[in-house]
Amino acid sequence: MTLHLPAPVANYFNAANEGTPAGLAACFTVDGVVHDEGRQVRGHAAIAAWSAATRARYAARATPLGSEADAAGLTVWALVEGNFPGSPLQLHFQFRLQNDAIASLEIAA
Repeated sequence: MTLHLPAPVANYFNAANEGTPAGLAACFTVDGVVHDEGRQVRGHAAIAAWSAATRARYAARATPLGSEADAAGLTVWALVEGNFPGSPLQLHFQFRLQNDAIASLEIAA
């Protein structure tokens, strides 16, 4: 069974796994926001910097396993493997989309 994700979400996971911070940031609206590890980053430059730092620190790869859409947006659960305690972990990625881009992303266990 193939998991079909909206283009900006599929592009997000592809860019994250390829380690292309600028490509990942381009998936977001200009004022898009990421909530991760108790931090919030906003805008393309900050999201690209967060992506690069996260990739360097954890060398993580995420494999989407499933998704569920509701009024709040799209939740994707993914198996995340990398250089961190407890790897691999299943994490939840809560996306809110706006037009053809990600307006916000919250990553949680």
